[in-house]
Amino acid sequence: MDSALSERLESLTSWRADWRGLRVVVFGLGVTGFSVADTLVELGTDVLVVGGGGDDERRQLLRVIGAEFVEQTDQAVAPPELDAFGADLVVASPGYPPHHALHAWAREAGLPVWGDIELAWRLRDKVVSESGEPAAWILVTGTNGKTTTTQLAATMLVAGGLRAAPAGNIGVPVLDAIRDPAGFDALVIELSSHQLHWMPGGGAIAPLAAVCLNLADDHLEWHGSRRAYRDAKAKVYDGVQLACVYNLADEATREMVEEAEVQEGARAIGFGLGIPGPSDLGLVEGILVDRAFLDERHHSALELATMDDLRAAGLDSPHMTANVLAAAALARAAGVAPVDIRGAIRGFEVAAHRNQRVGEGDGIVWVDDSKATNAHAAQASLAAYPSVVWIVGGLLKGVDPEPLVRRHAERLRAAVLIGADRAVLREAFARHAPGVAVVEVDPTDTEQVMPSAVRAAASLAQAGDAVLLAPAAASFDQFDDYADRGDRFARAVRELLEP
Repeated sequence: MDSALSERLESLTSWRADWRGLRVVVFGLGVTGFSVADTLVELGTDVLVVGGGGDDERRQLLRVIGAEFVEQTDQAVAPPELDAFGADLVVASPGYPPHHALHAWAREAGLPVWGDIELAWRLRDKVVSESGEPAAWILVTGTNGKTTTTQLAATMLVAGGLRAAPAGNIGVPVLDAIRDPAGFDALVIELSSHQLHWMPGGGAIAPLAAVCLNLADDHLEWHGSRRAYRDAKAKVYDGVQLACVYNLADEATREMVEEAEVQEGARAIGFGLGIPGPSDLGLVEGILVDRAFLDERHHSALELATMDDLRAAGLDSPHMTANVLAAAALARAAGVAPVDIRGAIRGFEVAAHRNQRVGEGDGIVWVDDSKATNAHAAQASLAAYPSVVWIVGGLLKGVDPEPLVRRHAERLRAAVLIGADRAVLREAFARHAPGVAVVEVDPTDTEQVMPSAVRAAASLAQAGDAVLLAPAAASFDQFDDYADRGDRFARAVRELLEP
């Protein structure tokens, strides 16, 4: 990349900068990729989107807005149209791993690669709040609990009188949020490890507050190693202005905070299920308390809510309680009062497919935790029930399930295996839970996977059991996504329980 282009890209730090004529290749035509292309066209750049087919409606919309599209028919080779386009910059959707052929092409061409988060940060001043400032950013990541924590934090901010919204990996692209003409005081942004991989470090992005909720093996096939996955997650703390919120029960998150390049005055704020120390949030005799955001934190604490409040909202399991404390820490960093945090908790509804009860009969409860797409999430879900018939399986993403099976063997009544990686699970049960009844569901007819799994679970469950869909795996081998998997489970349960 020549120095003139480098200087120009460095200068593009505002919506009001001159983006016209810049030639940009966008990798991917999913929700994020389209938001990137739409934004760049609005700025006056020349845009070429490359992807594996893509949604027909989005392809048509690209033509309407004036962007080009080329289909990558062979995932191992970059289309020749990319060379002919003469790109200045690549903006990558998070679905494309660094080892993908398109990224190999970008490296060979010497092109800079941004993610959608970097682009959004540069453009965040398109709409400003009543104070004249762009929306403050509050970042949320972690192996599990991201979406619930993001929703909770945004709800708390709104209860505190701020115009706020959740965005990012939660479903609303950040580029759409920053272009909302109404504007926001704050955005609570859920970030996947894929988005964080492409996010610049060294303080280039400066969130008001950030949290990494926890760290466990996940997406290793995308990142290539545990260390690379961990390092991506750690970027969430770079440049934090006020509060680096971390998990007192997860040493890795504390180490991330210690290593982060933050702004002067930024504080480390811990959260945990025990009695909190100064600068922490925690539990004291069934009360959620704040010992971080008050002057007399060495001698007193502020009450935020009670476990009864959490119980009424379905947030009283250990991992959900931790999510509430993390969200409260973020909200307190933004100045939300304890009374507003309590009100937000009382009115909160847990999103679907997250430890959601979908049926009960004959003393058996049926629970949809389809969002448990990795072992760490499934561990938290399993720990919430004393006796479980476990529906498990899918794409394990390179993660070994043996520690999870070994840890919970004694609470398992039975297991129903689904998905492509059943052989790995079968071996794990044979080695570490030989006394647990195991049934496999034939995957050839995807329409019948869940009805068959539910019938098998019903034949194994007894009064007092939870039949738990906590797959510890991705869903794309048999379902559209985790929501489709959960919806099919709930539908099959209803059909089973209907008289």
